[in-house]
Amino acid sequence: MELGRGMELSLSELRNALPEGGLFGGGEWRWSPEPFKLSAAEAKAMVEMGHSLAKFQQTCDSLYRRSAAGKLPGWVADWLDRGKPEWLIHHQRAAGTLSQFPRVIRPDLILTPNGFAMSELDSVPGGIGVTAWLAKIYSDAGFEVLGGSSGMVEGFRSLMPQGGTILVSEESADYRPEMQWLANALGMEWQVAAAETYQPDGSPLYRFFELFDWKSISSAQQLAAGSASGEIQITPPFKPHLEDKLWLALLWSPALKNIWEHSLRSNHLKRLQSIVPFGWMLDPTPLPPHAALPRLDAHAWEDVAAFSQKNRHLVLKVSGFHETAWGSRGVFIGHDMPAAEWSERLLGAVNQSATQPWMLQEFREGRRVTHPVFREDGSVEMMQGRVRLCPYFFTDDAGATHFGGCLATIVPADKKKIHGMSDGVLVPCVIG
Repeated sequence: MELGRGMELSLSELRNALPEGGLFGGGEWRWSPEPFKLSAAEAKAMVEMGHSLAKFQQTCDSLYRRSAAGKLPGWVADWLDRGKPEWLIHHQRAAGTLSQFPRVIRPDLILTPNGFAMSELDSVPGGIGVTAWLAKIYSDAGFEVLGGSSGMVEGFRSLMPQGGTILVSEESADYRPEMQWLANALGMEWQVAAAETYQPDGSPLYRFFELFDWKSISSAQQLAAGSASGEIQITPPFKPHLEDKLWLALLWSPALKNIWEHSLRSNHLKRLQSIVPFGWMLDPTPLPPHAALPRLDAHAWEDVAAFSQKNRHLVLKVSGFHETAWGSRGVFIGHDMPAAEWSERLLGAVNQSATQPWMLQEFREGRRVTHPVFREDGSVEMMQGRVRLCPYFFTDDAGATHFGGCLATIVPADKKKIHGMSDGVLVPCVIG
């Protein structure tokens, strides 16, 4: 179906252009006649952050390895290994995994009155197919979408230029339709397979399943061993520590300040600290009598649990390797909860620290935007909302990281969490 007549899209055109069966496991979102507009400065800052984010992940891996080897304080690796099986810990320390890093990364950026606030750096991101499809649809209608009509598809192709297999698990089944659409767009050399029953056949692999779910994947340990030996090409690698949100708190750890400064170029570190809200590990170790938790003006987590609503503009997050660590299921916003629930959630998280790390992060309010949205009858209303931007960056075989496209999720302004929902809007981005 050919779309676009002077940069106009109708609700029926958008819906009719959807592949049979949809793109997200039957899920729905609201539609808009136009992409989300970023200023030229915002678009430039977003597109250029990919290299810094890739360097951040590489530095995180180096810090983890040096900690595990006793060359840096051992507590770093100890925290990042908590709750993970021994075989996976051993694997991610193996020499054969040294140069393996996620080749698709997606920061979740809240658009605030003062720029971007990064709430997560996802290396097993959903939305790749949806973003690619939206980019094509709006580009065909005449909009100059950031990344272009095929930026997402060609970015993904660069991971495995000769083709490959996308492994999707049942736990991630909602994303299978978009991954199937993506494979179809890539061509005959690409396929989607069930992760649970897949047996290696020599083809390059894209892992679209979470590592906490490894027991459901019959060949998980075989795939990991093959990747370490160089027999199997698979991305993202079996490195669960790189999928922990805890790194966003470790970035601000006073104990690691000098290490970060010596390990990351100053321009990368400055860029990261400008977008990552201050964060804390939930460590139950008692502080000395004269010490305080940085920026919280509190001596213990019990004090933070007793904060008034005014003082708890904080976000509690499960770190990773857990079924609630993706999406918004393991995220709790302090000032949006009753005092008793906040206290119970926070202290419960502290008590889980031996087996399941949690982190706390400063809450950054998204700025209000106005965007046109279709009503069910096809007419248009202006919605007041807040925005999460998800730019996708792809690292090719030569190690260069490129911007592929960006998905904007706009939710009603009264929502504290910004994620995919039935009353949210999904659109690509343009400069405007």
